[in-house]
Amino acid sequence: MKFHLLLALLLPLFGFCQKKSIDKLLETYNTRSIPYISVQELKMNLEAYTILDTRKREEFEVSHLPSAIWVGERPQNAFLDSISNKKKPIVVYCTVGIRSEDFGEKLERKTGKTAYNLYGGIFAWKDAGFKIVNAKGKSTQKVHTFSKNWEDYLSTGIAVH
Repeated sequence: MKFHLLLALLLPLFGFCQKKSIDKLLETYNTRSIPYISVQELKMNLEAYTILDTRKREEFEVSHLPSAIWVGERPQNAFLDSISNKKKPIVVYCTVGIRSEDFGEKLERKTGKTAYNLYGGIFAWKDAGFKIVNAKGKSTQKVHTFSKNWEDYLSTGIAVH
């Protein structure tokens, strides 16, 4: 009888110990209001896109996609005005793709340009084996995980928070 009581108390905790997938995370928090682009699709045609990093400055400085432009979490009107004249399609990304969807929505409302959200963000990019660079433009294995709680979603690289 004690075993059944112990099992009943501990069973719900097992769900917290299991690693959730980025797929489930995005399904929970995103509405798909911004169309996704896969890391593979972006990598195949990297130069064709303007890539915007929508994370905090310290996250960007640890590592980011090559050629990414840091824009922060909140779109600034002056930047949005300048980006609306660019001919290249825009890809936004963050850690896994949640904050970047919010940024993409605001960007589309203000500029009328279509934005694509990088599915899985920098985590998916790194986990696919693609190069990331630090603030000096040098290749790195470090990835800022936003917080310690998020590092479980990163499978490769060195988690920094």
